[in-house]
Amino acid sequence: MGKRIIARARGKGGPRYVAPSHRYLGKVEYLPYNNAIGKVVDIVDDVGRSAAVAIVKFDGKEILHIAPEGLSVGQTIKYNGEINVGNVVELDKIPVGTKICAIENYPFSGPKFCRAAGSFAVVVGKTENKVRIQFARGYEIELDKNCRATIGIPAGGGRLEKPWIKAGQKLHAMMARNKLYPRTAGVAMNPTDHPYGGKSKRPRPSRAVSRHAPPGAKVGSISPRRMGKRK
Repeated sequence: MGKRIIARARGKGGPRYVAPSHRYLGKVEYLPYNNAIGKVVDIVDDVGRSAAVAIVKFDGKEILHIAPEGLSVGQTIKYNGEINVGNVVELDKIPVGTKICAIENYPFSGPKFCRAAGSFAVVVGKTENKVRIQFARGYEIELDKNCRATIGIPAGGGRLEKPWIKAGQKLHAMMARNKLYPRTAGVAMNPTDHPYGGKSKRPRPSRAVSRHAPPGAKVGSISPRRMGKRK
């Protein structure tokens, strides 16, 4: 008798796949209005994300911002202010070539893009109502000119340059977000445990899977354009 593959077990839920969100600091957000001025109270580490988080105080209310490189405690954060590190500015007012992070996908949606440590985008062009930004991998999108973003690059970008050294270090890091580790490859399993399992040479059914299939069945070639050996 087989067992659920990881993708299907994760979809069912359960303690093994539930993130320990009670240990996270909270939601990273922007104020729902502009022309605000706040002060950085502290810069802290959040186990739920790779980038550092700045606690910013606005008129008695404290919210969390992604902390860009160069931000310091006591610094002033302005909405629609100067083009300084940490300020939150509308895309239409950001000069072309500026590196930005924590970008909204529509006006007042809150930061959605480039929130991980070291990730950023660059403003590459503007039209009448749209601003074009380019991500580090080269992909470009157009957003509403009133979308907001933080000036700078999220702190902690060099985290991938340091090796784990010991398996236990990575284990504890993965446990902080309840990620499955170590993870067994599907080809290393038995045929009863995974569609890729086993070493038999007998023909197998087609691996083409619908894009709308449930998580447990989404294994193999997902909605392929073509199948078979290329002739």
